[in-house]
Amino acid sequence: MKKSLVALAALAVAGVASAQSSVTLFGVVDASISGYSSTSRDLNGATFLNPFYLNKGSVKASRRELANSGYNSSRLGFRGTEDLGGGLAASFWLEAPIKNDDGSEGVATFARRSTVSLSGGFGEIRLGRDYTPTFWNDTVFDPFGTNGVGTNLISTANGGFGGFGSPAASVGSFTNVGTSNYVRASNTIGYFLPPNLGGFYGQVQYGFAEKTKYSPGLATPDVANSQRQGRYVGGRFGYANGPLDVALAYGSSTVGDQFYVGTTTKVNTLNLGASYDFGPVKLFGELSRAKNKIDYEVTPFAGGRPDIDLTGYLLGVTVPVGAGLIRASYSSVKYDLNQPDVLFQPRVADPKANKLAIGYVHNLSKRTALYATVARVSNKNGAALTVGGPAFVTTGGFTPKTSTGYDFGIRHAF
Repeated sequence: MKKSLVALAALAVAGVASAQSSVTLFGVVDASISGYSSTSRDLNGATFLNPFYLNKGSVKASRRELANSGYNSSRLGFRGTEDLGGGLAASFWLEAPIKNDDGSEGVATFARRSTVSLSGGFGEIRLGRDYTPTFWNDTVFDPFGTNGVGTNLISTANGGFGGFGSPAASVGSFTNVGTSNYVRASNTIGYFLPPNLGGFYGQVQYGFAEKTKYSPGLATPDVANSQRQGRYVGGRFGYANGPLDVALAYGSSTVGDQFYVGTTTKVNTLNLGASYDFGPVKLFGELSRAKNKIDYEVTPFAGGRPDIDLTGYLLGVTVPVGAGLIRASYSSVKYDLNQPDVLFQPRVADPKANKLAIGYVHNLSKRTALYATVARVSNKNGAALTVGGPAFVTTGGFTPKTSTGYDFGIRHAF
């Protein structure tokens, strides 16, 4: 009898625990047949010094593959919440990227997100690896959600604008979490406003560089990027009510430093995004400006390296059609190298590019969809942005020009 009472008590305790906490397995498996083509051209011609120059025409690098994440990023994740009482809750979120086309990446790395948090009436405090505030505007206000060949150029260009390249590349095909703070940042503390503010929302985030500091400073090893590289600070604030959603974000990522030279290199990003759902159509837009700058403790006599600016804009639209959705976007970016004027020499034109993407999604159910996307990038003045796939051929006098691509795939979420 006593054993029965003990068993019943244990079951009752287990029932209370299960009622107060939950763990969810979730994921996306997205596969596509994708093709990419990057064309470079020889823009040179005969000159006075070389009157017999023979133009080489164009050269194309192309590839067709079974890819993943053309519509939604393939992933496998675990998330859970425990009700602590009094309005408090503890949560965790572990999300791994998966490459379902070859199975080479999975739960060996939770590089998409790995956080633990505490939430309540005060909002949420979140610790770990997470999206940066500035990237949210790129993906939320992109009709293609920064996935596949349709990804807007603001995201593509900024992804390579602030790389910092250390620590060394990860083993195998595992996602390298230490080369950029543009999409996600590691070692972060984040705070999110509570959701009951009449449509206003916001977050701030700080990411530790996790570098060793020395006292006195002269004990610091004479090695580049040993003090502040990898640090991130940013925030995003917006308003969403009814059909309107608008948000402003700012972030600063330290991408390099040299203690004895006295320099710190940062990429500062400011963007504004908005969307409005009219019903028959939903419009999207974004303006972005990023600056790669070097701060000098002692400014060089010649003035140091000029800042490099990257500006861009995006216009997009989605149109519901029965069980489907038409998506389209136009994006453009320009690099301003801030080159000084040189006597008797024309200033080299700044690189720029634009992109047009259009696609269709057909929902077979709430979890399964078929999709198709085509896109084209036009580069000018040495810009070399692609829709994905192989890089441009730039040797032998060739200059990057156009990049085209397509995705035809299926997405299943669970």
